[in-house]
Amino acid sequence: MKAFRHLIFFTLFGILFNTVISYAQSVKVTGEVAIPLELKLTDVAQMPQTTVIRKDKDGKDHSYSGVILATILQKAGVTLGKDLRGENLTKFISVEASDGYQVIFALAELDKDFTDRNIILASTIDGQPLPQGDGTFRIIVQDEKKPARCIKQVTGIKVAFAK
Repeated sequence: MKAFRHLIFFTLFGILFNTVISYAQSVKVTGEVAIPLELKLTDVAQMPQTTVIRKDKDGKDHSYSGVILATILQKAGVTLGKDLRGENLTKFISVEASDGYQVIFALAELDKDFTDRNIILASTIDGQPLPQGDGTFRIIVQDEKKPARCIKQVTGIKVAFAK
């Protein structure tokens, strides 16, 4: 009976701890930026929202809402639009998750002058907050065949030059 109580206690503690961590999370935008940012859920909610429909692992279409990644990069002073040429085309962003998982996007993949594809920092799915396992923020890539770059539990976005 004592072992059972310990099991219940640690299970509840784990759920509570993960919930607190999940909702306290922010995303840091760093690297080759004019204005480093630390965005919380309230900051992202005040930015223009976009919805992307994406099929998830369950095989069903889901409606993700969030901010177009280029909008966040513009707020950080990253070179986009008519100035994204020459050496600036060697820039990329590395998106990092809380577990260390990383994905890379060329800066041109995010710029509306180069693509019509929406890549968003999502904070809701089907009108609800993201599930606990997804974290507070998730990258959603519109129309990409594999979900490997739809990274969960996003904690950082770093802009860098390719060497």
